[in-house]
Amino acid sequence: MDILFLLFLILSLIAEILGTIGGFGSSVFFVPFANLFIDFKSVLGVTAIFHLSSNISKLYLFREGLNKQLLVQIGIPAVVFVIIGGFLSKYVDEVILQISFSIFIIITSLFFLIFKHFVVSPNKRNAMIGGTLSGFLAGVLGTGGAIRGITMVAFNIEKSTFVATSAAIDFAVDFSRTIVYIYNGYIQQAHAKYIVGLLIIGFVGSWLGKRLLQTIPQKKFRMVVLLMLLAVGLFSLVNTINNHSSI
Repeated sequence: MDILFLLFLILSLIAEILGTIGGFGSSVFFVPFANLFIDFKSVLGVTAIFHLSSNISKLYLFREGLNKQLLVQIGIPAVVFVIIGGFLSKYVDEVILQISFSIFIIITSLFFLIFKHFVVSPNKRNAMIGGTLSGFLAGVLGTGGAIRGITMVAFNIEKSTFVATSAAIDFAVDFSRTIVYIYNGYIQQAHAKYIVGLLIIGFVGSWLGKRLLQTIPQKKFRMVVLLMLLAVGLFSLVNTINNHSSI
């Protein structure tokens, strides 16, 4: 097996485990490193298919925690705006969006870490705003799970509900954007080996993530998610600046 391909699979497995524990999906970890192996447009297509596999696995493993009300309130605007974002991905300056996205995640996660008892009202309006932003960024950048994670962390919900509901929303989002990405030509036969490997990793990583999640007390879950989001924001910002410093 090619060493670089093996490294890709190992990093994908780690991303899926961390994404399951955090409840916001693997793409926030997967997209930055996958771009080191394949071009950004192809990363968008491969990520969407990877997520379909991992979210089906999470829906099965965490099915008892699904919150149907949040699924509708966050999921419907997310699906609408992922389609819009997917079409706009051909035209939008991805560098500006990636930097803005990273800074937003850093500031927001720090805010909730510092003001530990601050809770956003879990109402329909806030849920729809979170769904709109996460869907649009998922379509344009390939990852909107961090925004959805921030939204659901703010609601301070139970961890199994967090993971199951996030996975259900993610599945609808990924199914929609997969169709758009196929139309855009982002998914190609040359990436078949990546896709096959990721379909397997989607289940294995979700299962391992669930086992590890069971060891994290509910009281610490919110802090774990926020620290992971902060790390994602910092990594994404540094990675984007380094990749485009010559521009």
